[in-house]
Amino acid sequence: MSQQKSDYVDDAQIDHDLDDVPSDEEVEATVENLEANGFDVVVVDTADEALETLQTHIPSDVSVMNGHSTTLEEIGFVEYLSEGDHEWESLPDQIWSIDDDAKRQNARRESQTADYFLGGINAIAQSGELVAADLSGSRIGAYPFAASNVVIVSGINKIVPTLDDALDRLESVAYPLENERAQEAYGVESAIAKQLIFRREVDEGRTTVVLIREQLGY
Repeated sequence: MSQQKSDYVDDAQIDHDLDDVPSDEEVEATVENLEANGFDVVVVDTADEALETLQTHIPSDVSVMNGHSTTLEEIGFVEYLSEGDHEWESLPDQIWSIDDDAKRQNARRESQTADYFLGGINAIAQSGELVAADLSGSRIGAYPFAASNVVIVSGINKIVPTLDDALDRLESVAYPLENERAQEAYGVESAIAKQLIFRREVDEGRTTVVLIREQLGY
């Protein structure tokens, strides 16, 4: 279910100090440390440039899946994957066309091994680690190993000084907003049930982080 962040953002109490836009120097340090930890990094100025980057980064004739990501919605990727002019196999369209609950859940699990799995992240430490959490794990399950290629898209407002700050941001920024979104969309509360600290990528070229110089997602 696609939503606008404005539908629920005012109902969430967050720590705005952990959602600020960092300085250019802090962004540069983050990029250096992410790359030192094995992540490929692309920095763009706008949401439009981020979408163009994804369009050129993902080759034709591959399977593409995305986890829920407000950032991917905001840059237009979710709509493009479903309705745009591309030569990818859109796994979300296949999954949500399945009427049987058990078969759809099995297809969601199988989609973790997509050729390209895209999603957001809840926090990025300047020291080069990525932090995210899910209720079900349907997004972060693909990140460590399952997907052949991972593309993580994030506004630079996710950048915080340390790993401890990143974990704090997950609790005090991302969770309150996701909880409000879940209640707005599904009528249930969310939870930090399954958590990932992605410290290093050891498979060269597998994981790309696209950083956008805008305040996006949560």
